[in-house]
Amino acid sequence: MKLRSFLTIPSFFILIFINSCGLDPVSNTEDEILNMELASILGQVGGTVGMASFVMPESDEFDKIPQDPKNPITAEKVRLGQMLYHETGLAVDPMNVTSVHTYSCASCHHVQAGFQAGMQQGIGEGGVGFGIQGEGREKNEDYIDLQVDVQPLRSPSTLNVAYQTNMLWNGQFGATGVNKGTEAFWTEFTPKESNFLGYEGVEIQAVAGLGVHRMDTDSGLINSTVYKDWFDQAFANIDESKRYTKEYIALAIAAYERTLLANESPFQRWLKGEKEAMNIEQKKGAILFFTKGNCGSCHKGPALNEMEFYSLGMDDMEGNNTIRATSANPANKGRGDFTGDPRDDFKFKVPQLYNLKDSPFYGHGGTFTSVKEVVEYKNNGVHSNSNVPTSQLAEEFVPLGLTEEEIGMITAFIEDALYDPNLVRYVPVEIPSGMCFPNNDASSKTDLNCN
Repeated sequence: MKLRSFLTIPSFFILIFINSCGLDPVSNTEDEILNMELASILGQVGGTVGMASFVMPESDEFDKIPQDPKNPITAEKVRLGQMLYHETGLAVDPMNVTSVHTYSCASCHHVQAGFQAGMQQGIGEGGVGFGIQGEGREKNEDYIDLQVDVQPLRSPSTLNVAYQTNMLWNGQFGATGVNKGTEAFWTEFTPKESNFLGYEGVEIQAVAGLGVHRMDTDSGLINSTVYKDWFDQAFANIDESKRYTKEYIALAIAAYERTLLANESPFQRWLKGEKEAMNIEQKKGAILFFTKGNCGSCHKGPALNEMEFYSLGMDDMEGNNTIRATSANPANKGRGDFTGDPRDDFKFKVPQLYNLKDSPFYGHGGTFTSVKEVVEYKNNGVHSNSNVPTSQLAEEFVPLGLTEEEIGMITAFIEDALYDPNLVRYVPVEIPSGMCFPNNDASSKTDLNCN
């Protein structure tokens, strides 16, 4: 039976189906019926492994987490990477001395924002302040706009990156997956050159990011802290002349990032047998997500993402609250900016959907400010960016006919059922340098109540 035809069956016939399986429809509550309906739908859309295709492993089940065979996950690497990811002591070579030791990887990917930035445009070097969820970070007055370390697109989450073979909105980082055969675009003397190291996207982004953000270790940080012992344990097979370099800093960070899984969210708990983990509204939203909403055509697997690129004609990042972000920025061409192929223009990677509400900016430009706005946009099926030709729009981007109530249900599923409330378990209490994190400037210290 095809999924589409199954979904058109009235509830009366669903009850007959339930009864034919030996279940008494009178004794089954609405919640139990929804559980069975959702399980049936997921069993069909999940392919050969059914509902199991959506299940995340535990974060210490390393053998079950997708990983780069050139960088196998170990407990020693994860421990080291967790610290280095948050280590403001890596900010050793900023453009302005006032930013030394003031930022980290976590400045734009921190737990308070679901490992996103908490603002439309994340600021690494050249930023001061934090606020509560990152929203209070501003440009350092000692910097001109050209010096500030910002990206032209919204900073994506590092949550669930294990399910991405290639990184960034245009997928440019990673020597494998969708980038096989793109070697001609791995431009020398640019961050894309890092792809020649041969790693997958999570590892390559970490390598390239250390260079882009002017971060590294120094002898003081290594020799005066526990870092030296932890590097020695994590990379015992690597010659000491290379062991403490950017490549191995990056490999440790990537190993840690691969363990950042939203596996305590209600949907994940429901998949693993806790049928009360989601409420009725969320279950109805999940059913609509995978059926009438057609969201599951692109959002697949444990992270509800995909390594494909589509154009939905969303607006680009620009405006008074951004730095160096304009409609003319080449990054707005998405995949096309990397491949140079006009057929790839304005196409962006399908993002993961967990813990979105902690950082209320959505789309590659961060121009939506609620999950509901995005659902409504996709429901209307009318693109807003006049720079995007209709010919480039994804064929899936069509009006869906969802009612206001149905939009609310899908929103509830995405916002709450896909929300892991305990991500703080991935964050250290302190880092070996003893500095504040994710930021270490004076304003951030005040915001974070960090001495």
